[in-house]
Amino acid sequence: MSQKTFFITGANSGFGFAIAAAASHQGHRVIGTVRSEQSRAAFEERLPTARSVLCDVTEFDRIADVVRQVEEEHGPVDVLINNAGYGHEGILEESSIEEMRRQFDVNVFGAVAVAKAFLPRFRERRRGFIVNVTSMGGMITMPGIAYYCGSKFALQGISEVMRAEMAPFGVRVTALCPGSFRTDWAGRSMIRTERSIADYDTLFDPIRQARQSKSGKQLGDPDKLAAAVLGLIESDAPPPQLLLGSDALELVSDRIEHLKQEIEAWKSVTVSTDG
Repeated sequence: MSQKTFFITGANSGFGFAIAAAASHQGHRVIGTVRSEQSRAAFEERLPTARSVLCDVTEFDRIADVVRQVEEEHGPVDVLINNAGYGHEGILEESSIEEMRRQFDVNVFGAVAVAKAFLPRFRERRRGFIVNVTSMGGMITMPGIAYYCGSKFALQGISEVMRAEMAPFGVRVTALCPGSFRTDWAGRSMIRTERSIADYDTLFDPIRQARQSKSGKQLGDPDKLAAAVLGLIESDAPPPQLLLGSDALELVSDRIEHLKQEIEAWKSVTVSTDG
């Protein structure tokens, strides 16, 4: 792979750091976003060949200036890895609208704001690659993560439209849809709403306990995900979405099969409204 410049949001941990490390070790220029000076120092100590920039993706009015400064200092960015995000866990009835707004501010509006700062630059240069990190939770659902799934479903749809709109300009867009990986998504990074309604105990308590007990022991290897992302960047025909992890493959495949069955079962009603 020829040397490229990567801009990676949420680069100090999880998928962001794994991709930053893999790209840096292959000789690419890496600029990672972090949210504090402490994180900045830690990131550059762990990855001395990379550079970092202070950027909270929810500070929407600052993002265009950050991107402009990065390109002035480091040259044109070739690859945007829109990775910054977090998980919210909580029963829908128990979870506040404020928690939902925060989830969407980071996972959706933040990702879109960063992408929009790069779109005119990529369009004018007639090249560029955007990887929007969604989740298998953008294609399937499960009780207790309504806000998270909602945010990832939103980013998934936006990514597909972005892909279609940017294709005529040589800009590629792929939604990355990981399953369960050994990151801190289900650990300290997850925001958990306190339980308050006993009616949900039977449904949800085992789910929460299982997620906490599996945290750090998931099958997915972040370093292998990073290698897959670097391979994706080099592909001549990158897909609209790329599932990563055997659990993502199984669960999304099952959902597609069930969806086919639902469509067939209600087909007569579906076509009955034509007129």
